[in-house]
This record gives sequence, structure tokens and C-alpha cells, in this order.
Amino acid sequence: MEQIHVSPAGDDSWPGSQDRPFATLERARAAARAAGGKAVVHLRGGVHVLTRPFELGADDSGTVYQAAGYGTLEQEEPVVSGGREITGWRVRGDGVWLAEVGDLDTRQLYVNGRRAPRAAVPGLPGTVTATETGYVTDSPEPLSWQNVEFVHRGVYPWTEARLQVAGIARAGGSTVITMARPGYAWAYALYRSVYEGNASVGPGLPTSVENDPSFLREPGTFVLDRSRPGAHVLMYLPLPGEEPASARVVAPVLETLVRLAGAREVALRGLVFAEATWLRPERPEGFVHYHGSGFYEGGPVERAELGEGSYVTYPLSSVTVPACVQIEDADGVEVTGCRFTRLGATGLGVSGGGGVTVRRCAFDTLAGGGVTVTGTRGAAIEDNRVRGTGLELSGSPGIAISGTRGCVVAHNEVTDVPHCGIVAGPGEGTRILHNLTARTLQVLADGGGVYLSGPQGDSADTGAVIRGNVIKDTVTPYNFGLYTDYGASWVLVEENVVMRADNTAVLHVGPPLENVTYRGNFWDADPVGHDDPPSGVTYEGNVTIADEGALTAATQTIQDRAGVRS
Repeated sequence: MEQIHVSPAGDDSWPGSQDRPFATLERARAAARAAGGKAVVHLRGGVHVLTRPFELGADDSGTVYQAAGYGTLEQEEPVVSGGREITGWRVRGDGVWLAEVGDLDTRQLYVNGRRAPRAAVPGLPGTVTATETGYVTDSPEPLSWQNVEFVHRGVYPWTEARLQVAGIARAGGSTVITMARPGYAWAYALYRSVYEGNASVGPGLPTSVENDPSFLREPGTFVLDRSRPGAHVLMYLPLPGEEPASARVVAPVLETLVRLAGAREVALRGLVFAEATWLRPERPEGFVHYHGSGFYEGGPVERAELGEGSYVTYPLSSVTVPACVQIEDADGVEVTGCRFTRLGATGLGVSGGGGVTVRRCAFDTLAGGGVTVTGTRGAAIEDNRVRGTGLELSGSPGIAISGTRGCVVAHNEVTDVPHCGIVAGPGEGTRILHNLTARTLQVLADGGGVYLSGPQGDSADTGAVIRGNVIKDTVTPYNFGLYTDYGASWVLVEENVVMRADNTAVLHVGPPLENVTYRGNFWDADPVGHDDPPSGVTYEGNVTIADEGALTAATQTIQDRAGVRS
């Protein structure tokens, strides 16, 4: 195998040797292709800044991209970054830092590696009324707002939308807020429900408003003022002790860091992928979220009847939040020991192809989810740690799979996420084995540490198996720690442990469960409907132990085996 070296301190005119490395990944890729893909590209430590997405395709089959010293005590830390370092700060009299950034557009900022949230205020001031085009309030305060974004948390308990404002004007004694279309129109069409006699139409009042300079009240927050096209101003209110001369401030610019499409037997090992954004919510279409990693872009809407006159609406089709690192229609790709951090959408997305493995990776500080896998076969998502995801797109699961065949999600740890830990949509032969989820559903409700929905095969042989998982601390009220939902069929739920959830599980759902077996599970409270299982559910040999100490003692072997293996 050809050995190729690349370093931020290198030079593309050099030969790419260990002592005279290339400077850019593009030059290293060209050398690897010249070797017929029989190459190992060693990335030296430091920040490898991308100015455009790094594309890998069929010509790169067989190539390995790995950290220098990978697998040794001398392993270095190469960071593949789509960010731009912000310099030239000036300090306003009130302590706010200002930087002229031209046409830069971003939704995130990182100061010394720490995520700085966008400045926000809770809701709209005054007495507010929602209309078909926006809102009317008796408060004049919004008249000074520019480039603001409305956040609608909990439109449904599992949903959080983000919508843009088109204009704000005074009309008589009122302030009229006109929302951007088609986003607001889509939200008005999608979100319609009746529950216990209470009807709701549209996204409702915003729960918070983001990104106006007047909102800079909390130290450690930022605003991007885009009121002058091409002359944007970044504003940051520092934490105590931070100084502009010594702080490293990075604004993510690229939306995609790496796209690997149509390749075979490519490996990514020991790399850090960081500083990318996702600008879609800034557009007039907004982010009309429905469930999990899916959002709505118009089209037919149906009603799900909940009984007794209650219903919610749902889209017949949705779009998946993209990933900052994308693997598309590839076979035999290996992603091992990598970290995905400080990213503005999902960390890693896999679609199509087959045989992709994601092992011993870390996913943290992500606006969206950790891993999304769709329409692939034989994928293995194993021994990964997912923590602190969904920081802006709160419905995003830690790990989500859908439309897969023979996908294994095993021995992962998913903790501190705003909604579901692990989600499996319709598929065939799914295995969710020996995972640990903890502190899930911290923001939104109606989900689970492990959530599965839809048909999972056509027989016991092709169905799904959920076995040996430990699900702790499903936080928000109205949840089911282990949740088989929405017409799930051909599922074996066996030898799992659920503790400290609002509800451990539920057996009566709509559409009803079919050919679902709950066997040998351990709970600290009986599932909803355990005493009268529906005809499609077999419920046998499950054990409820209310005392936490006794439950832990009885399930120690299962708990010891769950989560990341040493």
C-alpha cells in the first residue's frame, strides 16, 4: 500500500512523504488515485480546513484515510473542519464583541471549542393573536427586530418547528408580524389536531425568538446581524475572562464536510469532523418538523384518529435532515474511532449501498442527530457513544434507522438527548441489541429510549429483535421507555431492562401492534395495557420489580453487557 502523508503545515509541492507531507486533502486524494486506490493517507494532527466539501467516489475505492499513528499511543488528532476563524474583533462600550464578516452566513459559533448558543428571548411580548399569515401583538417591541427566527417547541409533544419572519409593521395600535412563506403556510396546513375537545390549528405562538442584537443579554451567546446584505456583523457577548485577542472563535461555513458516494472498501479512522452548519432553517421554507429526523416540505396530509373525536395530522412523506458527513450508495465502508462534533445538522448519514460499519465513534455537540441510516443493507452501528445531540433540532434521535435490511444497532451508549435515543422505522431484519440509553426525552415528549414503528418484516425470521437493552431515565412526562408504536409488526422484545421512565412500555397503540412478542423483560412498573394485551401482542414471562435495588440485582448481567464494550 502506498503511504501518503498530509499536514496543515505541509506543502502540496512536496512528495507527500512523512517528513515532507502534502498540505491539502485534495492533493493527497490525487496521489492516492494515482496509486489506484491502494493507499493509506495519514492525516497529521491539527486543523485541516476545507473550503469546499471533500468528495470521494468510485476512483477512491480501497483507500484508507486515518489519523497519523492510528492505533498507537502516538496517535495524533487531525480535525477536518468546515469552519472559518473569526478575527479582527472590536469591543463595543457594553462589552459586546463585533466582527465584520462580509457575506458569511452561519447558525452556529464556537468559542475556544465551546458552543455559543444564539441569543434568544422567550416568546412574543404583549397580547398576541395568531392569524393565517402570522401574528398580531399590542407590543411595539418587535418593530425593531431584524432577521429573527421563531421557534415553536411542542406544536405536537414530539415536534419543534423553526420559521422565518418576512416583515414586521405597525398597523394602527398593533404590530403585525408577517411570516415567511411557504414555511408558515406549510406549518398552518400540517399542524392540526383535536385532543379532549381542544382544537389546534397551525404552529401556535412561538416559544422563543432568536437572533436579534437586542437579545444579547446572556454572556456566552451570539447574534449574526444580516440586516445589511454582504456586510454581516457577528456579535458575541463574552463569558467572564474571555478576551478577543486570545480567544479562538470559529464560525462553521460549509454544510457538508465529506461526501463519499459510490465507493467500495474505503476506511475513515481516527478523524475528527467538526465545524459545519446547515442553513435550510434560514430559508423562507423554514424547518417544519414532524417527527425524528423528518421534516415537511408540502404535500398531502392525513389524519391519525386517536378515538373519541381526537386526532392529529401527519404528512404522507417527509424529508430527512442531512448529515455533515455523508456516505451514499457505497459498499464495505468502515468508519472507526472517529469523532463528530460541533456540527449544524446530523453528524453521519448513511444511505443506500451496504455493509457500512460505524464503530467506536463519538458523536457530541450536534445541532441534529448522531447517526442516520436509510435504505441500506447489512449496516452495523456498534460501540459508539452519542451524547449532547439535537441542540437545535430537538426532535432528532441519537441514532435513527429506516428502510434498512439486516441492520444491527448494538452496544451503543446514547445519553443526554432531547428526544428519542434509538429510533427504528419500517425495515426488515433489524437488530437492536445490548444498547444503553439514559437521560433521553429531555426536551420533547411522546417517545422512548428505544422507539420502533411500522412493519419490521413478514415473519419471525425476517422481523426485528430488540434484546438486552438497558433504558434508564426517560425524562419528559408522557413517554414510554421502550416504545413499539404505529403498527409495528413482527417484533420480538426480549430481556430488556427499563427503569425510571414515565411509562415503561405500552401495548395498545394505533394502528395496532401485530405479531409483537414481549418476553422476559424487566421493568420497575407494569407497561400500559399489560393486564389486557391486544390480540396482536404476546406478553409472557416479564417481571416487574418496583424496588430499584432489587431490580438492579436481578438484572446485573443484562446491565453489565449493555453499552459500549471496552
